[in-house]
Amino acid sequence: MSKRSSRTHPSRDLPSYRLAMLDRDFLLSPAMRGVRLQVECTKADEALRAAGIRSTIVVFGSAQVREDGPGRHATWYAQARRFGRIASERGGALRPVAGIRDNVIATGGGPGIMEAASRGADDAGAPAIGFNIRLPAEQSPNRFTTRALTFQFHYFAIRKLHLAMRARALVVFPGGFGTLDELFELLTLRQSGRMGAVPIVLVDEAYWRSLIRWEVLVAHGMVTPQDLELLRFAEDADSAWALLEQAGVALGTDHPQEPAASRPA
Repeated sequence: MSKRSSRTHPSRDLPSYRLAMLDRDFLLSPAMRGVRLQVECTKADEALRAAGIRSTIVVFGSAQVREDGPGRHATWYAQARRFGRIASERGGALRPVAGIRDNVIATGGGPGIMEAASRGADDAGAPAIGFNIRLPAEQSPNRFTTRALTFQFHYFAIRKLHLAMRARALVVFPGGFGTLDELFELLTLRQSGRMGAVPIVLVDEAYWRSLIRWEVLVAHGMVTPQDLELLRFAEDADSAWALLEQAGVALGTDHPQEPAASRPA
């Protein structure tokens, strides 16, 4: 019999002896990045599946907008809040069928427009999903997202995947770099046929046309005139919702169409 007990073997204190699933250094190593991506994707997916969330209406917009902010900020906040309520009341999020909910408001989970849209859903008594991202300047989730549907991601790619994969519609309020990033990501998916007929509505046409000269893209042959038809413009929450109704997003029966963006990426 060995004079040295297995309980005192020096290997017990070394990283090699740790269970792989409990070895934090190993799990956070570059070699395990693929596993971390998969785990981060699956965790949110399983939670949404358990909650019966089949489809979403995604709302983008600036985190800098405030309810009492300067200029048009207060108007944008109020309209995003109203849109969250209208979409929740009329889109089906309040009326689950066999435990399945459609057209649930989903945002990036932070302040500003994201807070306003989530607040509108909360006003209606409907759930609101928050897909938060971990940032150097820590972003706190707004208090209006549903607690069990408030997530935090490390990888932007996985967050974007979850924002897109259940989306029945995208409504974009004025915003900055992050808003533009998400908008053009989904425009590219639409243009390239990697995403179904998901309507994209930009709220406050004057803002968007002053920011981007869309027709210049056509004039230089960068996109076709038909590509610009992927965009719709609305002035307020009510007109944005009217455009979604025209596109068939609102539930007309107890058996809604399969979300266009639910196909495998």
